[in-house]
Amino acid sequence: METSAVPGTGAASVAPAASPDVHPFDAVTPEHELLLSAHPWQRVRVYVWEVPVRITHWVTVACVIILSFTGGYIADPFLIPETGATMGIIRFVHMLTAYVFVCSGIVRTYWLFRGNRFAQWRAFIPTNRKHLNEFRSQTGWYLFIRRELPGILGHNALAAATYMVVFFLFLVQTLTGFALEAQHGNPVVVTLFGWIANGLGVQMVRVIHHVVMWMILAFMIHHVYSALLVDHVEKNGLMSSIFSGFKFATRRDVAAARDGGIELEEMLR
Repeated sequence: METSAVPGTGAASVAPAASPDVHPFDAVTPEHELLLSAHPWQRVRVYVWEVPVRITHWVTVACVIILSFTGGYIADPFLIPETGATMGIIRFVHMLTAYVFVCSGIVRTYWLFRGNRFAQWRAFIPTNRKHLNEFRSQTGWYLFIRRELPGILGHNALAAATYMVVFFLFLVQTLTGFALEAQHGNPVVVTLFGWIANGLGVQMVRVIHHVVMWMILAFMIHHVYSALLVDHVEKNGLMSSIFSGFKFATRRDVAAARDGGIELEEMLR
């Protein structure tokens, strides 16, 4: 096992163990010191967000922005002069972006079952008592009751629960959006989604679609704020990790994290 400095970070990048019996956390220096016990505060590079997670994240961000702008125009045209051609282009861009958004959602849903421990459904749905207890400690930190954040490398329990709500809002937005598109007579869309407007009424579907859009935009603002806040506190590269995939955590934090542990050999680079 060898360690080398990661350029520009001061962190150590842990090379794979030479022997399958030697774990990165138990790798020895030339002086035969155990790294975990001898250097608990040494930062290592941990691969958290895989490529599909990062791509779908940024595709979703772009889609939400484009859909919000074009959807707002469709609901209340604000370009002068307003022409039929302008509305046609805006509607085309809106629907094209909607299909891209749906494809991104399908990929991310597939990755809930195919991805690493930080991307799978178990990262979002509590499966043990420790995961459930994390809700309380994480909420306490946000309310300034606790001074320390719970040990976590991927999504903390509170954020994961919020993302589940956001995923549901995405689903509602998709269904109501295609229900509104069904009013323009596309036979396939009418067959698949026309029942929604028939049951709720077109105006109610519009209201739901509009309100959910603002809820998603409000979440995005809070998401950026909380990410900046946690990145400032943890100082582990949270913001840059959604671009690079890597976080820089101490060996102690990796070993103690709910989604960490000393078996994290495949996540170390």
